[in-house]
Amino acid sequence: MATTPPAVESRLTAIVTDLDSEAIGEPTTKAVERAFVDTVGVTLASFSTEVGRSVSRWLPDGGLVALAGRADPEHALALGAAGHALDYDDLSWAIDGHPSVVLVPPILALVGETDASGREAIAAYVAGFEVMSTVAAPISPDHYETGWHATATFGAFGAAAVAAWLLDLAPEETRNALCIAASTPAGLKRNFGSMTKPMHAGFAARSGLTAALLASDGVTADAEAIGGEGGFLDLYGRPHEVEPSEGWYIDERGIHTKAYPCCYFTHTAIAATQSLAAQHGISPTEVEAITVEASRGAADALAHSDPETGLEAKFSMEYAVASALARDRVDLATFEEPALSDPAVQRLRERVTFRVEPDLAYDDHTATVRIESSAGSVERRQENPPGTHEDPLSESRRRAKFLDCATRTLERERAERLYDDLGGFAEAGSIATLLDVSEAL
Repeated sequence: MATTPPAVESRLTAIVTDLDSEAIGEPTTKAVERAFVDTVGVTLASFSTEVGRSVSRWLPDGGLVALAGRADPEHALALGAAGHALDYDDLSWAIDGHPSVVLVPPILALVGETDASGREAIAAYVAGFEVMSTVAAPISPDHYETGWHATATFGAFGAAAVAAWLLDLAPEETRNALCIAASTPAGLKRNFGSMTKPMHAGFAARSGLTAALLASDGVTADAEAIGGEGGFLDLYGRPHEVEPSEGWYIDERGIHTKAYPCCYFTHTAIAATQSLAAQHGISPTEVEAITVEASRGAADALAHSDPETGLEAKFSMEYAVASALARDRVDLATFEEPALSDPAVQRLRERVTFRVEPDLAYDDHTATVRIESSAGSVERRQENPPGTHEDPLSESRRRAKFLDCATRTLERERAERLYDDLGGFAEAGSIATLLDVSEAL
């Protein structure tokens, strides 16, 4: 069986134990700060969903943060599942998945035990991001293509690294935490479009935190459970040689903020459709046919051409593109009634043909949209959606998204104050002081 060099566990351990919070530059700090704020917003919104209400039983009295006592892994589960429930949380191609929804929950769950500052939370996040990206590199995107939900599988390692850094575990303890986590990853793409999909993030956050707590209590694991024969990489993918990263994955691959609350594979097509409609003044009633071409990864993830629920609609290219043309925006309300049964959207959805462009890489997010109407045919090919690492959303758009999300749980004045407070997140002496929203949850 193919294996990676046995030093992988040592490299992963060193990422965590050698990381100095003072070594994190301003651009990285700002990127993580934006990701943290965005994650808080989408998590607050998600507590209005069925999944969010179900997992809220595991929230502490302090709401998002536990203000005292030892960390509870079920707290991390609740935050991870809720944060992913609307599919509005960020993502990165470094893992072919969603980083923040598994990295932020263990930070919040450990507040009562560590009283983490903003700088410490950012360092823990970076440690988790680098670990999960390093684990992903030798087997991505094949791992995702095989059917694993990478957020869930790689996320367990990221959450373990976050917790190990915040708990200041020794190198041997940190290695044990990561190797304990190696026995926990699971999450099937088959469950995309169901209430179980967001649970994947919760399970990963819980597993990682649990692994670190066990390691801190002296529980051990096989020293090569990740890279050795029969270890995680051997069983969960087809390991290949990877050139060592010259810098941090978080800087090279980045974090992409979602502009729309649905599967990221729909986002470029949504943006392209909106651009065509605005540029050519296309009336939805004049549209005769819409053709969308995207990658095989998009086709694998977007399995619901005729969605019956909001969750299925989030994984429907046909519904997303129809909504982008029929309505003035694609937002949280797009995936709820009355939008789901809107005759104008349904009429357009039936006219959308989605097919794979064979020359695209499996996980490419390029999309080509062609709209045929009584006025003629127009086409747009677009490589990236809004909100990428290289082209982040504007401050006004990030704020609007946060308030749209947070006001589903908080009064608007409280949501606005929370957003403003989180603007200084990196300099906070204790993040607990910023995040007590217990009166609303």
